[in-house]
Amino acid sequence: MSLLRVEHLSKEFGGVHAVEELSFQVEAGTVHSIIGPNGAGKTTLFDLITGIYQPSDGHILFEDHRINNVPPYQLAKRGISRTFQNLQIFFNMSALENVLVGMHLRLDRRLGRAFFGLSGRSRAEVEAREEAAELMRFFGLGDYIETEGAAMPYGALKRLEIARAMASKPKMLLLDEPAAGLNPTETTGVGRLIRAIAKSGVTIVLVEHDMRLVMDISDQILVLDYGRKLAEGESDVVRNDPKVIEAYLGSGAIGGHHAA
Repeated sequence: MSLLRVEHLSKEFGGVHAVEELSFQVEAGTVHSIIGPNGAGKTTLFDLITGIYQPSDGHILFEDHRINNVPPYQLAKRGISRTFQNLQIFFNMSALENVLVGMHLRLDRRLGRAFFGLSGRSRAEVEAREEAAELMRFFGLGDYIETEGAAMPYGALKRLEIARAMASKPKMLLLDEPAAGLNPTETTGVGRLIRAIAKSGVTIVLVEHDMRLVMDISDQILVLDYGRKLAEGESDVVRNDPKVIEAYLGSGAIGGHHAA
């Protein structure tokens, strides 16, 4: 079943097409990666899907409902969550508090006040904190539960951002370069986490430059070039597509770690 459908989507900025006549669909429960050279329109596409930008033309449908003009907070309530290229962490808060922020859509205001010391700790707050702690342990962050964000290593912060996005219990999670800046061991770990999230039933839409990671974990891959679809299919099909190889300036970029 298609959870997300993009139909003839276009976005212009001052006459320049960042995304042009793009159509594709994402099946529920899969890892659907979006790749392409820098400037291909990948992050713009994420911003369109999550309501940060409005399309110049075309349609975006989530669970068969058009979401073109739905604001980001309402999309989050419908089950769409995301991370960003640059870390969006509250560095003056503990790791646990960061995850609790991701739960705010599911919690009433009184419980939210309790998190910041504005009321007595209730049973509901205790349960929410345990849920957040359990989520952190799933992401290998059990040693950082009470650690302030500013004191955490970069690799742990990348996983923390995904954990916070998962705290809203999304149906679809958009990950924008989750392996950026990670070493090979950390990247392998993130790949395992992404597959585990998908196995739990959450659909993953991934933008990533690490081609080894993309090829290892993706069910489908969409290749963009100057905002248009260049190719689409399973990893072996995409890896051997002459148009894709040319766009990446040689087969080594597709088979190795990074694309330009």
